[in-house]
Parts: sequence; structure tokens; C-alpha cells
Amino acid sequence: MKHNETFFSSLVLAAAVLWGTTGTVQSFAPPGASPLSIGAVRLAVGGAALLIFAWRRGALAGNPPWFKGTIFLAAGCMAAYQLFFFAGVLKTGVAVGTVVTIGSAPVFAGLISLTLRRENPGLRWAAATLLAVIGCILVITGGQKLALNSIGVVLALGAGVSYALYAAASKELLVSHPLEAVTGIVFSIGALLLSPFLFFYNLEWLKTIQGTGVALHLGLVATALAYVLFSHGLAKIPFPKAVTLSLAEPVTAAALGLFLLKEKLSLLSQVGMILVFAGLVILSLGGLRKK
Repeated sequence: MKHNETFFSSLVLAAAVLWGTTGTVQSFAPPGASPLSIGAVRLAVGGAALLIFAWRRGALAGNPPWFKGTIFLAAGCMAAYQLFFFAGVLKTGVAVGTVVTIGSAPVFAGLISLTLRRENPGLRWAAATLLAVIGCILVITGGQKLALNSIGVVLALGAGVSYALYAAASKELLVSHPLEAVTGIVFSIGALLLSPFLFFYNLEWLKTIQGTGVALHLGLVATALAYVLFSHGLAKIPFPKAVTLSLAEPVTAAALGLFLLKEKLSLLSQVGMILVFAGLVILSLGGLRKK
């Protein structure tokens, strides 16, 4: 049983590694590609790919969860995550927005698990999460002083709770519905919710080979493949654990920036990477228990 949980935890970590490529790949987008338009295109490409994947595997036959309230909650939260995150980053900066979003999501997941799912994350989860969150703060900020914007922080917190609710809703859906159907429908509806934004932003960057490559990677690899892996792991491990394991994302982003973009990491950022790794190792040793 422990071996199986370790395997499914590794799937979530693999998904986090793929998510960690987003920032590096996005940096290669042509000039004029706004973050929100990239986010909307990413969800549209990923949602279409996931829906086709579900249809090809016959997961949409029988009784797919088209009209369940939970499916709209998951889709709405995924769309809201994109909006809150980009708006928060715009208001308070990339570092603060990312730290607040990534750092708050595991906390919200623990609260949701404790109050709604009657699962106690436990002290091991709390210690591992605290260690990993502190590590993420050091990785992203490098110990530098940051200017806070109250509205931006609130928006980033909205992104954190949206991601936690998405994970919780998806966990419920995966109990009784095929993984392919859940991911395909959730992301397709999420893409439809964000589609109006495609009419307000310049999409000329998509006409270039570079822009198309960025869109395909973000949609097919960092979204479709990543969330298939994440959902496979989420179906078998407690969802607060899955959300905390997602903290491997900023470490991946930092490592790619270091090796591919020739960015420099401060000593504190390097310490932060070690703390995140330590937190994830500790987390892999324990599970959740029912209250």
C-alpha cells in the first residue's frame, strides 16, 4: 500500500515538474503576448486536447459528469485560478503573487480537508507543508525585501483557495467517474469560461512559429499531460498531500532558470530548494487519517 502511494505521489511530482516549465517557456513567447491571453490559450488548447483524449478512450460514453454541480465547481475554480493569479501578479508583482498563491494553496487544502472531508492532515503534513512553503518563499524571493499590495495579496489568496477547491472537487469526481472524463470536461468548461478574454487581447503572437510552439507546449505538456498525471495521483492519495507536493513547481522553475536562462540563484534561494525537497521527502512518509 505504501509502495502504491509512493508511486502515485511521484505522478503528482511529475505533474509539478511539468508545471514548473511554464515560466521558462512563457519567457520565449513573442512580444505582445499578454500573460492573461497566454493563460486563456493554454487552457483552450489543453481543454481541447483533454476532451479529445477522453472521447477517444470512450470515457464520455455512459454517464459522464456533464451536469453535476461539482464539475462546474471544479471548472469554475480552474478558470478563477487563472484570473486571480494573473490579476494578483499584476497588482503586487510576480514574486509576491507567486509566493502567496503557492504558499496559501496547501493551507486552504488542509482546512478544506479538515472541515468538509473530515480528514485530519496531521502534524507530519503540517510540518512538511510549513517547511516546503518556507522553502518556496526563499526560492522565489531570494531573501529580498518585497513591496506588498493589499489588493494584489487578496487576489493571490483567491488563486490559492481556487486551486485548493479545484483539487477537492476533482477528488470527489474521480471517485465515481473516469479520470479522462473528469479532466476533459473540467478543462473544456474552464476554457469556455475564459474564452471571452480571447476577444480582448491581441493574439497575433499565435501566428508565429515561436508563438505556436509556446502555445502547444503550455497546452499539451504543461496542461493536458500534467493534469492527467496529477489526476492519476490525486485519485489515489489525499488531496492536501497532492496540493503540497505541487510545491515542487517553483523549484523546477528555479532550476530551469538557472540552467537554461542563465539566471543566478542567491544562497537563500539555494537553501530554499533544499527546504522544499526536505519537506516533500517528509510528506512522502505519512498519510492522512479520518477524524
